[in-house]
Amino acid sequence: MLKTRTLGYDGKGQKVLRSAADVVDTFAELGSVPCLLEGFVPFTGEVSLIAVRARDGETRFYPLVHNTHDSGILRLSIASTDHPLQALAEDYAGRVLKQLDYVGVLAFEFFEVDGGLKANEIAPRVHNSGHWTTEGAECSQFENHLRAVAGLPLGSTAKVGESAMLNFIGEVPAVDKVVAVEDCHLHHYGKAFKAGRKVGHATVRSSDRATLDRQVKLVEALIKG
Repeated sequence: MLKTRTLGYDGKGQKVLRSAADVVDTFAELGSVPCLLEGFVPFTGEVSLIAVRARDGETRFYPLVHNTHDSGILRLSIASTDHPLQALAEDYAGRVLKQLDYVGVLAFEFFEVDGGLKANEIAPRVHNSGHWTTEGAECSQFENHLRAVAGLPLGSTAKVGESAMLNFIGEVPAVDKVVAVEDCHLHHYGKAFKAGRKVGHATVRSSDRATLDRQVKLVEALIKG
């Protein structure tokens, strides 16, 4: 995988190399700017951890989130319950936050590999995979970021039921149909519709996972049209 060192996001600024012969042409396609060459990781899943650290060093973590990507763009995030790698992710993230003396929300993306975790991205900000917290956690990532930088006590990162977030890419489905899905909340960004652009998202919440899965399928059907 060849990636530009800067300005890469949502699948942009990266190209897959199938052979050594692809290097020259691919480098040119990326604008001949400084790049990083990374090997493929045989991962079995993708998860992310939203962490928040206060001025006094108090650190809290949201539940690990299972992420589904397509064409390098996040499509679906489902907050997990009692993920077996939660403690390991918190240990990794906590050490980074302490070393940086970081204040605020910071997101870590991991590959699940051989029963462990390999970090593949760190974002020093509130994160797309944490948008579910607005309706799905006792205190959202946005509020906790403000609490941290303002020196206020951190809020609870506990889940409120089962939660998921689905991105709207390129366009927003019919609003009346989206909000008709039980416990579905629409967030419209007010951006011009454009292929490959995140223009909004929906969060869904339920008291049980089976119902949540049904809600997710309903919203996915609306996205697919």
